[in-house]
Amino acid sequence: MKITFLGTGTSQGIPVIGSTHPVCLSANPKDKRLRVSVLIEWENFAYVIDCGPDFRQQMLRTNPSKIDGVVFTHEHADHTAGLDDIRPFFFRQGDIPIYAHKRVLKALAQRFDYIFNSEYKYPGIPTVVQNEIVNAPFKLGDLMVTPISGFHHKLQVFGFRFGDLAYLTDMKTITDDELGKLNGLKVLVLNALREKEHISHFTLEEALQIIKKLNPERAYLTHISHYLGFHDIVQQKLPDNVYLAYDTLTINV
Repeated sequence: MKITFLGTGTSQGIPVIGSTHPVCLSANPKDKRLRVSVLIEWENFAYVIDCGPDFRQQMLRTNPSKIDGVVFTHEHADHTAGLDDIRPFFFRQGDIPIYAHKRVLKALAQRFDYIFNSEYKYPGIPTVVQNEIVNAPFKLGDLMVTPISGFHHKLQVFGFRFGDLAYLTDMKTITDDELGKLNGLKVLVLNALREKEHISHFTLEEALQIIKKLNPERAYLTHISHYLGFHDIVQQKLPDNVYLAYDTLTINV
């Protein structure tokens, strides 16, 4: 299984428009972060988790030959705003499956009414096949995927376990029962926004505590703010098996 980090930034991305923060001015490519998303591939399957406003740029940069579907963690714009840009895949492949909580499907139908409204569709509009996710395992391709439910402040969000890999983003709280689904991982990816406390995201310390508790072979941090600091400096401070993810990083599980 291969995971490609399409974007590792927070909702504004890095650099932030108009910011003079030193990280935003950095020339290091690892400090330039598009909105958070990953491509997960195994055998002949390829699924994207979230498609935010940078989705087109991410697909051009990564250039996958196809996607078998889009899986959504929640409905916020930095995770959904790029849905229209599935069109090139739709033109080649036909209808594109999407997977999300019922609430998220409803939000997408409101935001992208012209895609979901079956009464009249303008030529060239993509067609999606809706699949509701509940907090129970579901199948993607030939693999059973386990949802991991947590909270982004008061909003329920899903993370996902794909075999020995788990991907969690935009979480602030998670119950012990849900954490119990994450034992025995080879790779854990989770959000770590910054060091200072935040209302709806894990801080770096909170993320490291979860990693220590679950003890995966490797862990990668994502959904990173410029306030966390320069990539190379932060990386030096992390435990040996914990890595700061960056855009275009590809790892095998």
